[in-house]
Amino acid sequence: MKKKWIFVLIAAIVLGVVGMTCTASVPTGYTGIVTTFGRVEDRTLEAGLHLKSPFQQIITMDNREQKMAFVTEAFSSDIQQVDITGSVNYAINKPTAMNLFKEVGTDYFNKLVSPRMLEITKGVFSKYTAENLVAYRQTLSEQIRDNLSGELTPYGINVISVNIENIDFTDAFTDAVEAKQVAAQRKLQAEIEQAQKTMETQQAAERQRINAEAEAAVAKINADADAYATKVRSEAEAEANKKIAESLTKELISFNEVKSWDGKLPTYVAGGNSTTLPILKMDGEEAPAAEAQE
Repeated sequence: MKKKWIFVLIAAIVLGVVGMTCTASVPTGYTGIVTTFGRVEDRTLEAGLHLKSPFQQIITMDNREQKMAFVTEAFSSDIQQVDITGSVNYAINKPTAMNLFKEVGTDYFNKLVSPRMLEITKGVFSKYTAENLVAYRQTLSEQIRDNLSGELTPYGINVISVNIENIDFTDAFTDAVEAKQVAAQRKLQAEIEQAQKTMETQQAAERQRINAEAEAAVAKINADADAYATKVRSEAEAEANKKIAESLTKELISFNEVKSWDGKLPTYVAGGNSTTLPILKMDGEEAPAAEAQE
């Protein structure tokens, strides 16, 4: 019995040693990197329990999406210093995780991601003026992400996004920008007021022109009406005179002469004491003149 229990104890110890040295567990969200006598195997292990030889070691690398913040300084194209706060989201590729471990190691963020990201960020910011940096924040983030992705993809690192969260300028530059904005606002206000005055002047001139044209049109209408009335009157008088002239006869003329005679004879002195008295002619006959002696 004593030997039997010794055998069981030895077997348990052996099994325990084998279980500890020949199995390995990879947590969920991680990738297992297999090394044999320090040499990196050309394969990776998924999450779960795996068998291995006592001479192998399993190193886990996080393949979930990770977010790291960064703070740095940069200069704009017009040599203005800016303080930048941002973050980068990235993840490593499972199938090529062993190459990243082989070339860089597990501290790949500090050795590879962070230096490249800071360098690219400064390069992108140097292409824009200080005034444009805030307005093009989204563009800056996209350019940094694209450039960083080109640098890290060969290592098996996927750059998901880069976010520029804050951009700070020096107090002197901030004061200068504020003063410029105030001046721009005042200039814009002055331009608006001047445009308003110009518009009012133009409107007044337009109203005067319209009124003058209206008055001229009314005067023309009145003149045309007067001319037409005068023409109508002239034509009416001419027509009346024409009809009167056509209606005149010798009898009518003689009648009007008799009718208009007041009964007094005109006196004509033709030398001496003689007076010639005209005698009215009747029925177209010539009446002889009578002479009277005083």
